Amino acid sequence: MRIMGLDYGSKTVGVAVSDPLGYTAQALETITREEENKLRQTYRRLEELIAQRGITTVVLGYPKNMDDSIGERGKKTEEFKAALERRTGLPVILWDERLTTVAADEILEESGVLKKDRKKVIDKVAAAIILQEFLDSEKAAAKKEQ
Repeated sequence: MRIMGLDYGSKTVGVAVSDPLGYTAQALETITREEENKLRQTYRRLEELIAQRGITTVVLGYPKNMDDSIGERGKKTEEFKAALERRTGLPVILWDERLTTVAADEILEESGVLKKDRKKVIDKVAAAIILQEFLDSEKAAAKKEQ
């Protein structure tokens, strides 16, 4: 059981995967594209990673506004979710991603990554944070049921 975490942006998709037991999330890669609506290669790469890694579920960062409303970016994420489900046949879970990019930037800064180098990795680190929050939530829910 491996789970993939995604941070979907206008020109990038950060990708993270869980370990086989579903305890930890590791940043994997950032998929880039030239134009926001040119997603064919992005879907193709995600399908490759899903097949290679034996992914059973996808957790997709859901960019809600701070007042809990859904803006334009959230609607585009919902469209991406629907297309990804159609293409892969896997369940795609929307996960509140508010402030994950801020957290990723802080982690990179504390790790000594120069500001100019953070752009290359921030999306996959944000994907790992999204996925880790989901995994931690699942573990907490399982403990409550015991």
